[in-house]
Amino acid sequence: MAHELKVFMDSDIDKSKILNKKVAIIGYGSQGYGQSTNLKDSGVDVVVGVRPDGPSAKKAEAEGLKVMTIEDAVKWADLIQILIPDEVQAKVYEEKIKPNLRAGQYLMFAHGFNIHFKKIVPPADVNVLMVAPKGPGHTVRSEYLLGKGVPSLIAVYQDPSGDSKEVALAYASAIGAGRAGIYETTFKEETETDLFGEQAVLCGGLSALITAGFEVLVEAGYSPYMAYFECLHEMKLIVDLINQGGISDMRYSISNTAQWGDMIIGPRIITPTVKEEMKKVLAEIQSGKFADEWMAECASGMKKFKELAKQGEEHQIEVVGRELRSKFAWKDNDKIIDRNKN
Repeated sequence: MAHELKVFMDSDIDKSKILNKKVAIIGYGSQGYGQSTNLKDSGVDVVVGVRPDGPSAKKAEAEGLKVMTIEDAVKWADLIQILIPDEVQAKVYEEKIKPNLRAGQYLMFAHGFNIHFKKIVPPADVNVLMVAPKGPGHTVRSEYLLGKGVPSLIAVYQDPSGDSKEVALAYASAIGAGRAGIYETTFKEETETDLFGEQAVLCGGLSALITAGFEVLVEAGYSPYMAYFECLHEMKLIVDLINQGGISDMRYSISNTAQWGDMIIGPRIITPTVKEEMKKVLAEIQSGKFADEWMAECASGMKKFKELAKQGEEHQIEVVGRELRSKFAWKDNDKIIDRNKN
């Protein structure tokens, strides 16, 4: 299957498509913080829709942002970007957003989950589009402040106004993505590949690989501190090399011994059986099975979610990591995330 790569940069984009619109950001988590502050600094008329007496409202106001209730923000805006967690979007949409929508508005998402799996079904006279930065919201902000940007995906689901792609490009440019590259996709492709990447590689696969390696070394009698450095701490150094120059550059940088071990041992760890399991994971995503199970977990009070999260936080690798990181000389310098502020 041939796939043509088209990259949009700032020079390709009509920025008036967002500068002439009132934008409501619903939610003020990581993405809400990063996107709203970047929009404001780019000259966009933006408000944040949150509970006015909540902690998020105080954080947003401290950044010089105007805060409204979600209902008032939707009524006020031309474009609504929904940046609250996937699991609460449908409820908030039905109760606070849908009753206040009007024809011709732009309803935007940063992840296609609820639209693709039809947990949210917008009216036909509303534009539905996506701008999905390929990085956490705190990084969207920190890169913007450095004069750089985080690459972003855009997609259009329905387009009664006829200019949703141009609006998505302009919005992406305003949050800094046009400095790095903007790529067009579909809601289906973004949703399914994003979930698969998170589960099989970036989060689930990586977390399990790191933890298993740590356990093997500790169970063999090695110091948990050495196991932490070898299996977790150095991961960032390797990933940075891969991120900048691909797997080949990483292999160029490491020793011949490390590269030989990489090439002959890697396939013994990620075996054909593992790849077959990955295919099953993808099939469960494509069928909607994962989405339905996740929504059911949320509806039941997230008991299993909380149990698994607690187990992870109490694992020896986390205890050792907290101890070691507390001794790093640079531990509090230039932190991207300050939970009290953003």
